[in-house]
Amino acid sequence: MPNYEGKAQVVTEIKEKFQGASGVVIADYRGITVAQATQLRAQLRQAGVEYRVLKNTLVSRAAHEVGIEGLDSYLEGPTAVAFSADPVAPAKVLSDFAKGVKTFAIKGGVVEGKVVDSNGVKALAELPSREVLLTQVVRGMQAPLVGMVNVLQGPIRKMGYALEEVRKLKEAQA
Repeated sequence: MPNYEGKAQVVTEIKEKFQGASGVVIADYRGITVAQATQLRAQLRQAGVEYRVLKNTLVSRAAHEVGIEGLDSYLEGPTAVAFSADPVAPAKVLSDFAKGVKTFAIKGGVVEGKVVDSNGVKALAELPSREVLLTQVVRGMQAPLVGMVNVLQGPIRKMGYALEEVRKLKEAQA
C-alpha cells in the first residue's frame, strides 16, 4: 500500500521551499561520484543552499500548487534541486561544479517565481556578486556628484591662482 501521507508531507515541504526560495536550480546529477557529490554538497552548504534529490512527480505537484508553471519539461530523469534565498548562489555553485564535472548538467531553474532554462541559469551565475553590484551602483551615483564638486571648485581654484600671481607681482615690485 503506497504511503500517501508521507508523499503529501514531502510535497508540503517542497512547496514551502519554493515559497521561501528566490533561486531554485534543477540539475541532472547522473555520473558523479560519491566524492564529487560530497564535495558539491559541502560547497552548497557553505553558500547557504539546500540541495536535495527529489522525485520529479513530487516536485511537479509542489510547483503547480505554488503556481509555478512550465517546470515539468525540466523534470525528466534523475533530478536534484537546489533551493536558496539568494537567487544567484545556487546558480553560481552548480555552474562552477558543472564546468569541472562534464557528466553533471543543469536542466533549468526558477528565479523569483519565473522558470528559466539552463542558459538562463548560466547567465545568472555569471552575474557579479551582490556586493560588487551595489558598489557599481554607488559609483554610478557618485560620479556626477564628484564632477559637480570639481566644476564648483574650479572658479575658487582660479581665484586662488590669480591671488598668488598678484602676490608674486607685488613681491617682485618691492
